[in-house]
Amino acid sequence: MTTTDADPVATGAGALPHDAALPPGPAVAHRPPLGRRAAAELVGTAALVAVVVGSGIQATELTHDVALQLLANSTATVFGLGVLIALLGPVSGAHFNPVVTLADWWIGRSSGGLGIRDAVVYIPAQIAGAIGGAVLADAMFGKQLVQWSTHDRSAGHLLIGEVVATAGLILLIFGLARTDRLNLAPVAVASYIGAAYWFTSSTSFANPAVTIGRAFTNTFAGIKPSSVPGFVGMQLVGAVVGLALVALLFGTWRTHRSQG
Repeated sequence: MTTTDADPVATGAGALPHDAALPPGPAVAHRPPLGRRAAAELVGTAALVAVVVGSGIQATELTHDVALQLLANSTATVFGLGVLIALLGPVSGAHFNPVVTLADWWIGRSSGGLGIRDAVVYIPAQIAGAIGGAVLADAMFGKQLVQWSTHDRSAGHLLIGEVVATAGLILLIFGLARTDRLNLAPVAVASYIGAAYWFTSSTSFANPAVTIGRAFTNTFAGIKPSSVPGFVGMQLVGAVVGLALVALLFGTWRTHRSQG
């Protein structure tokens, strides 16, 4: 809903400064310990979901106009996501999203990028953070701490929306990486997610961890647990499509490095 990687980013056409606030992550030589990075992923994903769910609750309490509710929800998400990427990018790369983590690992698996051990630690931290963020948002607004959402999102057109939203997110993040413009990630990724709230039928979850977390709240931003597998499956499909588009438009990392 933002973000984000010798990483493919650091070994591309030019290494990124170690304190660059952007995903994929800082250069390997400067990476903080894995425990600290996992904590950043947990806290960042929790904060992101708290923003999404909390602003949704606030919006529905202030107005019954669904358009205004979505406007409030998307605006808060844009600002919250941009701030979180800028803040935590130097620590973990600010993925906050398993598909970004998996894409980062896939691209960098043969070039010393994000390792499988990192990915195996990042993803549970993101999921735990997402659940915690939903519970925290409900607590802040006096809602039942855990109440399964009844918001069904299983329709086929919504699933298509998730493929489009996720493919666009992966294309944006790794396209910026290929062109050495990840310094734009806080603004670019947040802006993309804000736009995708409106131009995709699913309102752009584009994140398996966030999808799981939002199942724990029966509020405006929730998703029925039975709808979660379909969304997650389409997000994974979208990630593959996004990576294919990156390779088509910007070349493979091997090609990119040879031209650098």
